[in-house]
Amino acid sequence: QVQLQESGPGLVKPSQTLSLTCTVSGGSITTNTYHWAWIRQPPGKGLEWMGAIAYSGRINYNPSLKSRTSISRDTSKNQFTLQLSSVTPEDTAVYYCARDTGSFYLDYWGQGTQVTVSS
Repeated sequence: QVQLQESGPGLVKPSQTLSLTCTVSGGSITTNTYHWAWIRQPPGKGLEWMGAIAYSGRINYNPSLKSRTSISRDTSKNQFTLQLSSVTPEDTAVYYCARDTGSFYLDYWGQGTQVTVSS
């Protein structure tokens, strides 16, 4: 059973960088075909796909967030990370990490972590 767990600060100040880590257990992030994604849901809004890192290390970003987003991984720890720079209160959301089967189907999700941007 694959499990994902997000971790990081729950409160970030405006203009700072939001950093989250997703720790994966029960499966390797380098296993062929899988991609590892970040998704967020602002209050009262729908889910927004932010980007993903493939098993190969290739990264794809949502074009609307690309200039502020960086995704990386640490294969030795089986973790992948999200950094979102220059945050504003509009970046307040529940942030999720998830596994993408490679066909834009997200089959395993973390429980989500609330991040609030406020001074």
